[in-house]
Amino acid sequence: MLHIRPAERTDTELIIVFIKALAEYENEPLSSVKASPDDLLRYGFDTPNPRFHALIAEWEGKPAGFAFYFYNFSTWEGKPGIYLEDVFVLPEFRKYGIGTGIMKHLATIALEQGCTRLVWQVLDWNKLAIDFYERIGAAHQKEWFTYRMDEAAMTRFVA
Repeated sequence: MLHIRPAERTDTELIIVFIKALAEYENEPLSSVKASPDDLLRYGFDTPNPRFHALIAEWEGKPAGFAFYFYNFSTWEGKPGIYLEDVFVLPEFRKYGIGTGIMKHLATIALEQGCTRLVWQVLDWNKLAIDFYERIGAAHQKEWFTYRMDEAAMTRFVA
């Protein structure tokens, strides 16, 4: 049985486990994961203005997956949206509908909060995820390119 709940401050170690499992799935070295439980506490749980929210999916009482998201705002719509930073289901729990359950739960939160959109990115090689997202009705935004400025680039830019 699937149970999805908001993450709690006691889940920080578990969230890091999920983040590392996601990095491994994406063929990234574990050293690329810089986030720590203290970071999660500081920015998500021990602040009156959390910078992120997270969901924990449990299958038959066992941690099976997570979603990590935050709110953004559409200037054109004049309403909030949700940006899904990460969603991940451990391989041994796939094919139970957990990913679908997480996405439905998150879409429900978005609708309840008056959000006009739910947005995320997917790696171009991740056909399993792309097929899943298309199956649940998400549309690939081909006309938009993602740009990123890392900390070093921002530092050079403002100097």
